[in-house]
Amino acid sequence: MKEPTYSKIIGDGLWLNNPGLVQLLGLCPLLAITTSVVNGLGLGLATALTLMCSNLTVSLIRKLVRPEVRIPVFVLVIASIVTVIELAMNAWLHELYNILGIFIPLIVTNCCIIGRAESFASRNSADRALLDGLAMGVGFTLVLVTLGGLRELVGQGTLLSHAYLMFGAAARDWTLTLIPDYRGFLLAILPPGAFLGLGLLVAGKNLVDAHRAQRVAAVEAPAAQTAGAA
Repeated sequence: MKEPTYSKIIGDGLWLNNPGLVQLLGLCPLLAITTSVVNGLGLGLATALTLMCSNLTVSLIRKLVRPEVRIPVFVLVIASIVTVIELAMNAWLHELYNILGIFIPLIVTNCCIIGRAESFASRNSADRALLDGLAMGVGFTLVLVTLGGLRELVGQGTLLSHAYLMFGAAARDWTLTLIPDYRGFLLAILPPGAFLGLGLLVAGKNLVDAHRAQRVAAVEAPAAQTAGAA
């Protein structure tokens, strides 16, 4: 089987097959955690790192694992990686770790991670598996950060609130107050706001894809007519 090109892997992860906007996987943490940019970024980076490490490990051991036990082995690999990441966050980003709470260990159950291990990493070389993990992780992180930024802005009129949780004491002044004297919009911070925000992002992507398809069709139609006339 021919391996996919690097450009296709990147395109699928960032846009064409984005886990958050197209596959709609990992919605539980995506909707629960994205109340701010920092929360979304923290969970997104942890998920991306898990994807990269698990994809690479699965690709390296794929020829050593018997088919009938591959899923339990993949889950064990993912759980081990998530445990290391959880302990590291607890040690160095303790306050952020407390906020993200149960959703850090729940990365193990993220369908996107086990899905990429089974459908891609177990069938492709290590370099492509690592790139796929990076692309899918970055794509998922971008959705988390965008949704978190949208909800934070509408909910309390700021961006990068509590940035010090991730970047240390030097980031205490990073908060951007974009709407002064704003009383906030509670719905944006509550779970219904997450569903509405994600719906808007999915609708926006669909509109962009439809516009691109129309442009491609408009370019190809005259060429097809010319070829038919010839």
